[in-house]
Amino acid sequence: MFPVMPDRTPTPTAATAKYIFVTGGVTSSLGKGIISASLAKLLQARGFRVTIQKFDPYINIDPGTLNPYEHGECYVTDDGAETDLDLGHYERFLNVPTSQANNVTTGRIYDHVITKEREGAYLGKTVQVVPHITDEIKRRMLLLGQTGEFDVVITEIGGSIGDIESLPFVESVRQLRWELPENSSLVIHLTLLPYLKAAGELKTKPTQHSVRDLRSAGLQPDILVCRSEYPIPAEMRRKIALFCNVNINSVIESLDADSIYSVPLLMLKEHLDERVIKKLKLQGGAAQPDLEAWKDFLGRLKNPTEEVTIALVGKYVELPDAYKSINEAFVHAGAQNECKVTVRSIQSDHINPDNVAQLLHGVDGVLVAPGFGERGFEGKILAVKHVRENNIPFFGICLGMQVAVVEFARNVLGLPEASSTEMHAQTPDPVIAMMEEQKNITQKGGTMRLGAYDCELRRGSKAAKAYGRNHISERHRHRYEFNNQYLKQYEEAGMIPSGLNPETGLVEVVEIQDHPWFVAGQFHPELKSTVQNPHPLFVRFVRAAIQNRKG
Repeated sequence: MFPVMPDRTPTPTAATAKYIFVTGGVTSSLGKGIISASLAKLLQARGFRVTIQKFDPYINIDPGTLNPYEHGECYVTDDGAETDLDLGHYERFLNVPTSQANNVTTGRIYDHVITKEREGAYLGKTVQVVPHITDEIKRRMLLLGQTGEFDVVITEIGGSIGDIESLPFVESVRQLRWELPENSSLVIHLTLLPYLKAAGELKTKPTQHSVRDLRSAGLQPDILVCRSEYPIPAEMRRKIALFCNVNINSVIESLDADSIYSVPLLMLKEHLDERVIKKLKLQGGAAQPDLEAWKDFLGRLKNPTEEVTIALVGKYVELPDAYKSINEAFVHAGAQNECKVTVRSIQSDHINPDNVAQLLHGVDGVLVAPGFGERGFEGKILAVKHVRENNIPFFGICLGMQVAVVEFARNVLGLPEASSTEMHAQTPDPVIAMMEEQKNITQKGGTMRLGAYDCELRRGSKAAKAYGRNHISERHRHRYEFNNQYLKQYEEAGMIPSGLNPETGLVEVVEIQDHPWFVAGQFHPELKSTVQNPHPLFVRFVRAAIQNRKG
């Protein structure tokens, strides 16, 4: 006789939320985050409550200690989590804040399990990938769905199918699909259809192999999203459906788009949301998504009446993803102003006194970007000096604010050796210095001032006029602060602290009042800019650049 197998029973802790798992194959960087965010936007536009989470296979606890060249920017949430940059896409599309629970890494999973093992929580059992690691992954995959706040939870699995480090996540999804009630979950697999120029055709074999690898791990995709440079012929869709064991109307074409913000409309045209709703038997949503505001944004984005060039001065400019949120904030602010914003990236350690004017020639505004370490610091100071003296609109973010403070001390206050103690520990004038509570910290990860902090803006200041209010909350990621011992000198010389933390008195915003637009913030405003709510500081900065261009 065959052994009696257990019935497929719902996981006792699973709530009524539906779960969508997004995997990728063939190659990395296909756009799982954009597809996830686009699907979420379509479902949200039908009235469903949606959130997205990212499970990353690397062993770092979080991206906080990663060089931006390794993994792009580190995105910070309101609750202080240092997360994957895809969470930025989620927030920009959905206009809903994410949190620590929305990004989980292999490192965090193993750290939790090993800590429990050391505490004796497993009662002497041998701790293994299955079930202990996979159980912890499953627990975290279900957490957001158990809050009662969401109808749909989309989980993006980082990496590509076939990667060794992704296997525990894929196995966890397999187990969950067996444990969850029917029609409660589905798998979307994103693949690539490469175009062979010599043959003059798209090729399906990589997609077939990717699905074969996924099925060998126990997962059958419900929907295939195929990235392609060219339209997929109907006959090729039938071939993909046949060999990958999916319905032909579940083969979704994802053509290269002129903007990531066009992808929701492309997915709507391909009926991706309809397929998901039908397969999950989702009830209660609108017959069609309400995307009028989204289309209005795209209309302004694609039909600008103005154009400006902004210099982005930073040390990681070779990799666009290092400043992803800043670039996207310019897209939002540009659309708000019906203006095309061209960002000219300038490597800060290439700037010297002889070429600064040439490098910044013709720009309508300059943004000095965040960063850590002294490389390129002096180049940023030269850039700030040039824009301050030539009345070019300036916007400083985090280190960009600190650079503005140091430049002003050296060239206006007459303190030639002023600096930040991050760059020059023995400076006689530490106008930027480390917070007291940071001085005894040795571990780097998760130990900065992180997350949302309140700020009171000075009435009548440029910042207050931009926001249209005096009380704001912005996200931080830094260790060093404005040294308030120099506050009076700065005010008397014309650089005012226009934003202060109400609890600590720490300076959050500085600006020069008799300059067309010279504003710098200790926080990261780019992290809160979304399609629906472009950040007011970026909007006003772009507007100042337009006015500067007009002369």
